[in-house]
Amino acid sequence: MPELGSRRRVLPPPPKAVWASLVNPHLDPARPWLDLLDDEVAPEIVEAVEPGLVVWSSLWPDRPDDRIRFDLEPDGGGTAVRWTLFTQGAAPGESKLGHLRFRLNKLLYGDLRYSYGQ
Repeated sequence: MPELGSRRRVLPPPPKAVWASLVNPHLDPARPWLDLLDDEVAPEIVEAVEPGLVVWSSLWPDRPDDRIRFDLEPDGGGTAVRWTLFTQGAAPGESKLGHLRFRLNKLLYGDLRYSYGQ
């Protein structure tokens, strides 16, 4: 599958906690973080290997062939999280691709990070 983008950043909790958040984003209602836009849908888990790998289906109904892979590695007391966006379909235009990348960065390194109190 062609790669459309990727980014790596560190989140404060250990891999097991981040993995649980990605596999079940609504597990803890006191820490909501997967706030989807009107043109997005909740992902399905395509693959999950605890504590280092989660693959989501597409968040975007107009891009059903996209997949989002999360690779998790210990980093000090936290977790290095790399998302990688793949597609089996046609690559989007630059504007749309920028939007997809922005959303993944915001959801993970903004909203999920904030849900941990950071």
